[in-house]
Amino acid sequence: MTIDYRSDTFTRPTPGMLQAMMAAESGDDVFGEDPSVNRLEAMMAAFFGKAAALYCPSGTMSNQVAIKAHTQPGDEVICSNLAHVYIYEGGGIAFNAGAQVHPIQGDRGMITAAEVAAAINPDDVHKARTSLVCLENTSNRGGGCCYDWEEIVKIKTVCQENNLALHLDGARLFNALVATKQDPKAYGATFDSISVCLNKGMGCPMGSVLLGGEAFIRNARRIRKKFGGGLRQAGYMAATGIYALENHLQRLEEDHAHAKQIANALLEKGFTGHMLPVETNILIFEITGDWNPVSFTAHLKREGIKVMPVSPTQVRMVTHLDVTPEMVAKTCEVIAAMA
Repeated sequence: MTIDYRSDTFTRPTPGMLQAMMAAESGDDVFGEDPSVNRLEAMMAAFFGKAAALYCPSGTMSNQVAIKAHTQPGDEVICSNLAHVYIYEGGGIAFNAGAQVHPIQGDRGMITAAEVAAAINPDDVHKARTSLVCLENTSNRGGGCCYDWEEIVKIKTVCQENNLALHLDGARLFNALVATKQDPKAYGATFDSISVCLNKGMGCPMGSVLLGGEAFIRNARRIRKKFGGGLRQAGYMAATGIYALENHLQRLEEDHAHAKQIANALLEKGFTGHMLPVETNILIFEITGDWNPVSFTAHLKREGIKVMPVSPTQVRMVTHLDVTPEMVAKTCEVIAAMA
């Protein structure tokens, strides 16, 4: 038995999800005639209270489509220096949108309204035009931490006062909603666009949904086509998103509980250094003393447990629906036995 904590992208479809795929209605989504895609987009738009939605193959594509739609070449995008859109999307902001980034140091991948306000360029021909702010919730490199809603509202006010669009990379937004009990429709009312992944905690094999106003999504659909994301019989995959929305949302609490259980086992060990607060399903912690991330990872791999070093001093572990209570118990036993 292999236990894989490298990412929540390693999940496989559950039997129920596979059955939903087999039974899915499909058509040609480029023609707007795939009933399963249309249903998924309508469900997601209604859940967040947005006017329209667009199904994309990946979270990177939905983020990049949104950034392209919100900006013009030569514009500047404000985000955290740890933001996925900045460090994990292949330089896509420059490549796809022709825009540059103003990264903010922030805290665990989260930025404040005051920091956003200070980063906005003046109306000066020598400066790039600031046009977009991107937030990430939960923050991947921040250990799955969640924004305080009050800070999001303050950032929105800054954006409105300065005529900036506000985009949310909500790759793990469902985790944040379950952990904080925040209102998804409040997110829809606050952000101009939201990208929500289905292929992480929700357990789908692929897919992300971009949410926004009708005109925005109409333009985004055109951009998706240019990016090579026009889908044909995508209903078989969209059906997994429908199934996940109906069956996998509340079970994210189990992943959060598993992460805290593993965190408690690690914190009992002298080789565990600073650990980022565990708020959802991600653990990022330092390895010190006689162990280092490489040797720690190698030892766990020999025990059938896969984890991932993310820096010269840190390891990341991510819980998900393929991680059972028995697997968590074994992981804690292995950690407890380490000297």
